[in-house]
Amino acid sequence: GGQHVVVEPLPGSTWWGALPLTSPPAFSPPGDKAFAQFLTDEIKEEKKIQKHKSLPKVSGGWELEVHGTEAKLVRKVAGERITVTFNINNSIPPSVDEEAQEEQKPDEQEPDLTSTPNFVVEVIKDDTKQTLVLDCHFPEDEIGHEGEEESDIFTIREVSFQPTGESDWKDTNYTLNTDSLDWALYDHLMDFLADRGVDNTFADELIELSTALEHQEYIKFLEDLKSFVKCQ
Repeated sequence: GGQHVVVEPLPGSTWWGALPLTSPPAFSPPGDKAFAQFLTDEIKEEKKIQKHKSLPKVSGGWELEVHGTEAKLVRKVAGERITVTFNINNSIPPSVDEEAQEEQKPDEQEPDLTSTPNFVVEVIKDDTKQTLVLDCHFPEDEIGHEGEEESDIFTIREVSFQPTGESDWKDTNYTLNTDSLDWALYDHLMDFLADRGVDNTFADELIELSTALEHQEYIKFLEDLKSFVKCQ
């Protein structure tokens, strides 16, 4: 004899919260299965071409801190602390050769993607309340021009002072834009950075680090996407 069981609500619970939940059949369109399979293959391929299993070091005594897509390099010299911060989101320049890609034979290797993020250098002197902030970037046409030993591979875009230790920078502080700057002053600013370890060698290693971090985060994203698509 099928007896009716009266469901007693738990004290303090709403009556419907105590009812046994029957879940509807899981929603799993056939496209999702193909999507998850594609991602599995894609992850395998990406791991195969991954150059660095762990992030490469930057020479010159820089300590690395990574928070998700943001990386911070810190270096201390006598009486000063230099930090370089960059974010790998949107750091891969758009590929110029659309036509070249279309002509590519299916079995050809895709060109290596290089991450060239803008980066911010902060120079903090122990005995001042000011931080000198230099906003640097890699000009899009400079990457890959080998042989031009003299030219710098990055440029300083803006320079300003900001109060040390404050995360919100003030728009009311004067910002020097280098577009119309006296070249002698610009050269001194570049030397000022180079003397603190931010030079072409550093910039090359930063690209290497950023590219490795970008690839690592991309693989992690694919893995998260796969788990999400498979989750029911």
